Order: sequence, then structure tokens, then C-alpha cells
Amino acid sequence: MPSGQRAQWKGFLKFGEVSCGVALYTAASTSERITFNTINKATGNRVNRIFIDSETEDPVPKEAQTKGFEIENGQYIIIDPEEVSAAIPESNKTLEIEAFIPCSDVDDVYFDKPYYLTPDKMGGDAFAALRDAMKKSMVAAIARTVLFRRMRTVLIRPHGKGLIASTLNYDYEVRSSEKAFEEMPKLKIQGEMLDLAKHIISTKKGEFDPATFDDRYEAALADLVKAKLEGKSLPKPKKVQVSKPNDLLAALRESAGMMKPAADKSKRTAANANQGTGRQRAARGAAVKSAASKAAPQRKAS
Repeated sequence: MPSGQRAQWKGFLKFGEVSCGVALYTAASTSERITFNTINKATGNRVNRIFIDSETEDPVPKEAQTKGFEIENGQYIIIDPEEVSAAIPESNKTLEIEAFIPCSDVDDVYFDKPYYLTPDKMGGDAFAALRDAMKKSMVAAIARTVLFRRMRTVLIRPHGKGLIASTLNYDYEVRSSEKAFEEMPKLKIQGEMLDLAKHIISTKKGEFDPATFDDRYEAALADLVKAKLEGKSLPKPKKVQVSKPNDLLAALRESAGMMKPAADKSKRTAANANQGTGRQRAARGAAVKSAASKAAPQRKAS
């Protein structure tokens, strides 16, 4: 059991006539993210959420609230929370493996949330036998059970010393890729443009290392909060220039190292054009020092 972490679910993992006690632990969490509260600008106080009647605009206390399914505009079938609970499939607390499949068979668009699956103290041997057999056979397992008040399909895969169980989206929950891409024009890139793109890919090959990924949004929020505390302002981000079709080949050549950036050329041209007397160069040096001294506080603030 992970130290200091509470199991999200406890039950049994069953394959064939073999079963062992297991627990699910959250593998990904957003608890470390920076969060904000909604504040009343006039008073600086935190705002509380209140449910109100859409017609009378009167507040509705929790005990007076219920569920409803809309059948027409503004017409609802009332369903009590007790009826919802009664409709939920009864859980036997068992993750029963229905089939073993090749790991590559499941499109990752179906992946929902990952959980670490660990054995209890008494089921270690059966758990390890399943884990090692799945590793050698290079398969994943499809299982189903009631998780968090819903019948869920789960994909189980070997992961380090244990197993990782990913809940899967149902087919009706996954939107069609054909509809998403139906308006894309049919383009076939060939010749130099394709060769350059392949060359850029070959020079950028690496390995998957999530430790090197930085959450720029969170970092930007942290910088914003820090700047606010210190009474400073953050520099405005530079706009990204989208490559135009006419400039695409030149951009690919530049990315592949076959051309030097146009900005460097313009700098050299400007430098050559501005060659002047010693007095002019001295004046330029003084201007650069002045600009640097003005920019220093901004760099420090960022």
C-alpha cells in the first residue's frame, strides 16, 4: 500500500478460478495544481454558491433539491436520489477478467483514468503470477466491475512491480474521428517538402521522459501570483507566427538547417548599413547600455 495514500476501492481480482484481494489507488492527481477562489470585488470576501429556483429566483436548500430528467423544454420527470441508488448495479467488489488481449488493441482515445492496482498481504502470490504471466505473454486484461457507483470496463496492464488499471470510456462516449476530420482537405505531401519534414523528425528523436515536461501554465500562474505579491507586472508573451503555405518550404529548410533565419540576415544587413564613424558607434554603445539598465528590472521581475 502506498504510504500516506488512501485506497479509492478495495475488492478482488479474479482470473479463471483464481482470485486475490486488491486495492486501487489514484495514479494521477490534480491536487498540486494552483487553484483560485471566486471573490467579491467590492468586499474582497469569498463568494459562496447558492442554488436558486429558475422561475421564482428563491434560494433552494439542499433538502428541497432532487433529480430530474428533461423530456421537453422546461418539462421534467422527477427522480428521487433513492431511485437513482436503487438503479445502480449491485457491486460484488470483484474485478473479473473477461479476456486477455494484445496491449496494442485498445486505442488510447478510450483511456479514461489510471489507477495503481496492488495486492493485499494474503494475495501476493496469485497477483505476482498473473503479473508475470501477462508480461511474458505481452497481453493486457479486460475486466468489469462497479466502480464509484457505475459499471466500468477496466484495462489492466503490467506496470513495474504491480498492475495499472485504466478505466475505459464507452463507445458512445468517444466522438467519431471521421466527423472531427471531415472538413480537412485531402493533401498529399511529396518531394522535398516531405523529405525535409522527415529530416527534422530524425534530428529531434528522443525518449519519453515525463520528468522533463514542465507545466508552463502552472509556472505562469506561479509567476503571476509572485509578481502580484511583489507589486510587479509580467512581460507580455510573444505571439506565435503561423507558417503560411507560401512560406512553408522556406520554414522547413530553415528548420532543417539548410537556411539561416531571416532575422539574422536582416540584423547583419542593418549592421552593415549602420557602420559609421567612431562617434556614431560610441553613441550606439551608450544607447545599448541605457536600454539594458531599463530592461534589467523587467528581467528580474520575470
